[in-house]
Amino acid sequence: MKILAIESSCDETAAAVLENGTTVLSNIINTQIDTHKRYGGVVPEIASRMHIENINKVIDTALSEAKVTFDDIDAIAVTYGPGLVGALLVGVSAAKGLSYALNKPLIPVHHIKGHICANYIENPDFKPPFVCLVASGGHSHIVHVKDYNTYEVLAKTCDDAAGEAFDKVSRVLGLGYPGGPAVQTEAEKGNPEAIRFPRVNMGEDGFDFSFSGVKTAVINYIHNAEQKGIEINKADVAASFQEAVVDVLSSHLMDCAIKCGVKKIALAGGVASNKPLRERIEEKAKKNGFELSFPSPILCTDNAAMIGCAGYYAYQNGEVAGLDLNAVASLPLN
Repeated sequence: MKILAIESSCDETAAAVLENGTTVLSNIINTQIDTHKRYGGVVPEIASRMHIENINKVIDTALSEAKVTFDDIDAIAVTYGPGLVGALLVGVSAAKGLSYALNKPLIPVHHIKGHICANYIENPDFKPPFVCLVASGGHSHIVHVKDYNTYEVLAKTCDDAAGEAFDKVSRVLGLGYPGGPAVQTEAEKGNPEAIRFPRVNMGEDGFDFSFSGVKTAVINYIHNAEQKGIEINKADVAASFQEAVVDVLSSHLMDCAIKCGVKKIALAGGVASNKPLRERIEEKAKKNGFELSFPSPILCTDNAAMIGCAGYYAYQNGEVAGLDLNAVASLPLN
């Protein structure tokens, strides 16, 4: 089965062709990072307009690289939420148009499920059940993946997502956008124990996240130093902030997995590319006898291959949408 997948939830216009869920025939990503850098973050209206400019070219390139035509495609999968509603609408509209014109099934895909399914692409032997940390610019979730189509949210952020906090701290430190790679690079020169920034545990079990507090603590630290005329060590601030985030993400993931009684854990999302986070979770997994999976960095970004993979399993479960499918900016993960 060949699926043409489309992803446009934020600032990447992406299309991919997958065969039988995990064989990637093409995975094309057109990123808008250079455009949004000048603003220090994603500008939704600009993102939407750039998706319109790029969507057809990206789809054509995906088909060409996969050496297939529309006639070879069996179904169209598309991200319909969560994300920026204007950006989502571009992908959803393109997918509905193709579904109608080609008379092919339309598969609606949840963006977070796509991130989780990225683990199957390079590691098809890694199968549910497992507990997955999904951390990105817009999401911080811990999800119990009971089978390919059954998900239970164990924890999520109450305010800022981890990636969002990285972006904001990077901005106040003058390190640029996107914040994740910029903070990690600066942190490599600093001492992660130089400053003790807060770690917050929220929710009934203490598994939920809150990154607004640590972000504010960093901003206050910098402003207080400026008011007193004290020069800050950017590398120490970056390293100490990163350490706080890594500490919370890794400990909550392990605590959730232990509570669920599973021995398999996974990472997904843009923040899953963070080297110290991967190393910390690898260390904890080895110590506790857990099997660990995480995708390559390219599959941690917003990409269409992961949407095609999730779409394959959704289709096997009978999940097909009509032409009334709409974008849902705050789509919950069921």
